[in-house]
Order: sequence, then C-alpha cells, then structure tokens
Amino acid sequence: MTPITEVDGRRIALTNLEKVLYPATGTTKGELLHYCASVADQLLAHLRDRPVSFLRFPDGPEGQLFFTKNPPPGTPSWVNTAEVPRSDDKGARQVVVSDLAALMWAANLVVEFHTPQWRADAPARADRLVLDLDPGAPASVVECCAVAVWLRDRLAADGLPAYAKTSGSKGLHLLSPLEPTPSEQVSAYAKTLAREAEAALPGLVTHKMAKALRPGKVFVDFSQNAAAKTTATPYTVRAKDRPTVSAPVSWAEVEACAAPDDLTFLIGDIGVRLERDGDLLAPLMDPEGAGRLP
Repeated sequence: MTPITEVDGRRIALTNLEKVLYPATGTTKGELLHYCASVADQLLAHLRDRPVSFLRFPDGPEGQLFFTKNPPPGTPSWVNTAEVPRSDDKGARQVVVSDLAALMWAANLVVEFHTPQWRADAPARADRLVLDLDPGAPASVVECCAVAVWLRDRLAADGLPAYAKTSGSKGLHLLSPLEPTPSEQVSAYAKTLAREAEAALPGLVTHKMAKALRPGKVFVDFSQNAAAKTTATPYTVRAKDRPTVSAPVSWAEVEACAAPDDLTFLIGDIGVRLERDGDLLAPLMDPEGAGRLP
C-alpha cells in the first residue's frame, strides 16, 4: 500500500520511502523528503512566486535524469501554475511551488529545484543577478572563492551587495538583489563583470565556455541571467554522488576556504547551519536591500 500523508489538508501519496537514492551514503528517499520538510520555510521562501523547473532523478543520481519545465503528468489541480513566455510565442505553464503541500508533492517526484532570476508576475524582469563560478579541474571551489571575493568587491564598487552559496556540485554561486531590471540588461552587465574578472585575474578566470580554455581556471558563467535560463534554487538537494545541498555560505567561510570539503554540505549539515546562522540569503528577499545596475 502507498502511504497517504495529509499536509495542510492536502492528501499526498508518498512512495518508495525506503528506496536508497544515494548508494554512497545509503540515503533513502524518506530521508530526502524529511530534509525538504525540515528546511521548508527557507526553501519555500526562495521558490515562492517563481516558475520552477525540475531535474528529476527518481532512481537516484546514477539512474536516468530528465529536465522538465512543464508540469509533470498527474500534477494535482491544487498545485499552482503560472503562464510563462516561451520563444515560440505560444506561452506555456510551469509549476509554482507556493506551500508545504506542493513542496512535498514535488519532493516525492525526487527533483532538483531550478528557478529563474525573475518572478512569475514579471517575466524577464530580474530581481537578482547571478554569477555561476564553475571550476575546471584541477581548480576547485577554493579557486572559486578567490574569484568570488574579487567579484564581491567589484559589485560593491557599483553599489551592489553580493551573497554566496555553494552550487551543491563543484562551484559557487554569487547572487545580488536588484530592483526589477530587464533580464537582457542584467545579462549584459554580468558579461561585463565576467570579462573584467578575466582581465584582472587572467591566470585564474575565463569568461568563455569552451572546455579547452577551462582546465585550472574558473569559468564565470553569466548566462544564467538570461530570461530563459535557471539556477539551482537555494537549499535544493543535487543529483550528485552524495546528497549535497546548494547551501548559503558566509563571506567568512568563503575567505577561509582551503579545501573543497570546507564548502561541501550534505542534507544532514543544513539544520545545524540554519540554527546557527538563519538563512544567509534572506537579504535577497528584502526590497530595501535591492541594488540598481549602474
């Protein structure tokens, strides 16, 4: 029998709770769902009002992975959706995860959550800038941290505060809250920053995606500011060999990072961090702190 759980008055079938999703750590689907419930307040704050894309991995990271923007088959009628623009001008709908019931329904599908830099009521008007720092081996998150500090100071020179989170993979994401700004303007500004970083740190940074340019360097990926692109949502679990989380980190942690494990966080690490620090990315949601592009 499939257990039916009631969440905020909604009946949700939670399936295969004993299934091991991460063989490296023995982490089960039930533990994954428990994690999502335990960080629901913070995760929902970052998902709220944003159309969500799902990277689904129902058989674990070693099984089939598929990325979907469309509401999955069987999406309950009570799960909110929003119309979003598409390049074919036909428009489409995407899920908006608005409450705990919708979060647990989505988590039961076994997903990474990915969101754009804009809200559903203002498509292609970004309220945050993102820079994805992606290391090419043998570079690691340690080199990303050095680049992040340079970019933080460069953003500050333009009056923009910056906040950091791990990607949950190998790199680091920098986020800056903005007054709503057309995505193409944010993209152009982010590309300028990436080029400036490469000019200032030529042995460490590339702003070009070409694999041949990336060994030992940090690729400053500005492309996720495009309206059609998405970034891993803060607190989402990633489909990696271990249940790593895209976790907010302090600038003190970034500056002190000496080894990749210093900034690798699993689902069991996040509760303690939240108790100690609260949500380090909460300022992203404060309109008073939003910056304006120069």
